[in-house]
Amino acid sequence: MKGIKHMERKEFIRSLAFFALTPMAYLASCTEEKKGKTGAATQTYTCPMHPQVVQDKQGTCPVCGMDLVPFNRNETAAYLILDDSQRALANITTLSAGTGALQTFKQLNGRLIVNPEKTEIISSRVAGRIEHLYVRQTGEKISKGQPLYQIYSENLLVLQQEYLLALTQAAAFPGDNTFARLLQSAVQKLKLYGQSASQIQQLQRAKKTNPYITFTAPANGTVAELPVTEGEYVAEGGQVMRLEGYQSLWVEADLYPAEAGSIREGQQLKVVIPGWENQPQLMTVAFTNPALQANSQLTQIRGAIPNPNLQWQPGLQANIFLPLISTDQTRSLPVGAVIRDGKGAHIWIERSKGRFEPQVVKTGTEDFDRVEITEGLADGDQVVVTGAYLLYSEYILKKGKNPVE
Repeated sequence: MKGIKHMERKEFIRSLAFFALTPMAYLASCTEEKKGKTGAATQTYTCPMHPQVVQDKQGTCPVCGMDLVPFNRNETAAYLILDDSQRALANITTLSAGTGALQTFKQLNGRLIVNPEKTEIISSRVAGRIEHLYVRQTGEKISKGQPLYQIYSENLLVLQQEYLLALTQAAAFPGDNTFARLLQSAVQKLKLYGQSASQIQQLQRAKKTNPYITFTAPANGTVAELPVTEGEYVAEGGQVMRLEGYQSLWVEADLYPAEAGSIREGQQLKVVIPGWENQPQLMTVAFTNPALQANSQLTQIRGAIPNPNLQWQPGLQANIFLPLISTDQTRSLPVGAVIRDGKGAHIWIERSKGRFEPQVVKTGTEDFDRVEITEGLADGDQVVVTGAYLLYSEYILKKGKNPVE
């Protein structure tokens, strides 16, 4: 009886211990699970263009709408390592920094206009009726020697009859100087009416009058104005059409009188047409307007530039760059080597082979191709001059922050 009671007592103690330890085990299990969830690495995402956007799930950038990309926010090294293949793929090239000359420029606003030296006014040498127009609309391209129009002239008919009469008389009296002079005078009148030597010879052979004159283009060009129509009568000297040549165009630039003092005739200025920045042209200043434009404080300079392949039309905007200051000892870099954003400006320097570090700089004056570096650059630094923006983007993707932070 006593043994049975002893066994029941041991069973009771075992059950009590089990129920006492069960909550502790459950609590420890929950704690370990929670610790596991807390200690697990959380994947973060950022925008390649806006590194300030960081979140722990995929999505799109609220600023630009680009897809967010994953990055390791624990990566703290402030440099990038590129092997030879990556360097070649990104077209990374460097340049040793040093001092040199830098010239600053002021941009002037201008425009392209027709070069009047390439303009031809086609006027009628005789009074008569436009019998036929070989060109019927503006904008047509014309080649030198191409027929433009045919005119019927009663005066020409009279002159041809006069020539044939003088020709007969000169042949009947070969030794008479009077008839020889009359023949010469008749030939000269025909030439003044636009008859060529071949046309006069043809008239001499055929001995038949032709009151129609066909006029040809004196030069290459484009029909800019056509004020007449077929069947219309024109007076002697009346305009028939205007041809404009676009092989060369004038550039007019507006500037203030104080700026005009730094420009001289014969000086060469750089001209850039928006949209064709890779085709800058040199303009030689041919004229400076001594008077101000009406109702303004601006004057003008003018010069000519070539028009390769006739790709530019009168009326296009033109930017003219006026040189201002030339500095001999200045540290400068190509414009593409400097990355600018809301945080400031920085460049990329190759500290050792394949190791590229961002360097914050301060910039000064600029010209078309180069920018002055006033702080942050030392002589001999190997600066990345092509591919700098790719390094900037790669840095943001890998580090998740701006290089200048």
